[in-house]
Amino acid sequence: MKLLTHDNGTNRLTQAYIAFLLTVIALFLGMIALRPVISPGAVLAQSDFSYLYVEPRTTLLRKPNGDQQVEGKMVIDMRNGDIWGFPTLSSTPYPIDTLRSTPPVSTPMYLGKFDFSKMTPAERDKSMKN
Repeated sequence: MKLLTHDNGTNRLTQAYIAFLLTVIALFLGMIALRPVISPGAVLAQSDFSYLYVEPRTTLLRKPNGDQQVEGKMVIDMRNGDIWGFPTLSSTPYPIDTLRSTPPVSTPMYLGKFDFSKMTPAERDKSMKN
């Protein structure tokens, strides 16, 4: 069996097999590494605030006690029905303060609550009778 051995006694078939396996491993690792470059995953502009509904347009916001009335965005927490208003100080969908050079931060004000628990067939029938 001198045909398949080197001078140091290493089997050529074993060396070829190891080289083949290392090449296959390198190819598979290269495929894994290049997959995000070739076909990147979709980027989703979603947040964990999917329970919030943001009214598409601005509306006139009025605090329940009546001491403040401003233009702004209305946001509804769909988990509990809480209604929040974010003043924008104009009809634009984001806060603007023309007197300052820094971007303003709109602080929410509590406006009220939708009672989602009353949305039942019995309540619907009761309201239809009125």
